[in-house]
Amino acid sequence: MSEPHASEESHEGPIKTPKQLVLTVVASFVIPIVIIIMMANFVALGTKPSAGSEGLGAEAVARRLQPVGTVEIGSGSAGAPRTGEQVFQAVCTNCHTAGLLGSPKFGDAAAWAPRIAKGYAALLNSALHGKNAMPPQGGGELSDLEVGRALVYMANKGGAHFEEPKAPEGAASGAAAAASAPAAAASAAS
Repeated sequence: MSEPHASEESHEGPIKTPKQLVLTVVASFVIPIVIIIMMANFVALGTKPSAGSEGLGAEAVARRLQPVGTVEIGSGSAGAPRTGEQVFQAVCTNCHTAGLLGSPKFGDAAAWAPRIAKGYAALLNSALHGKNAMPPQGGGELSDLEVGRALVYMANKGGAHFEEPKAPEGAASGAAAAASAPAAAASAAS
């Protein structure tokens, strides 16, 4: 057999005693935890704004929390009531142009004839309070006058001969006064 070579290295590890093994295991857990804690403290103690900083002020917070946009519900017109055609284009055209959900198509005399036969009052009641799939006022925020005007506009295109409802005297004079106020202000400034 051959003699062991003197140049052969021993295959022993650096840990020779149980005490060294315990210290190595403890160090392998403690050192990473200490490093993580130190890094967390470094990040947390970084650049903190002072109490009087403008980033934490009431106005800065309010600017960051302000809404991106606003929602306004309503017709937005405080002036004269809209015409029947304007109301039709804004609200009624969605269903009545295509005849959706059983609504009479705009300009279809055959579809409008049985409804026209019931009279203006019955049609207006259905338009104001809703009927079948149609919501009250066609789902819009309209005055009774605007609903009546839109109804007359659509029914007349379907073969009726209804007269368009007129604005009450108080509303008409108020709308006329509102319309003439800017003109009077402009002439006074001249």
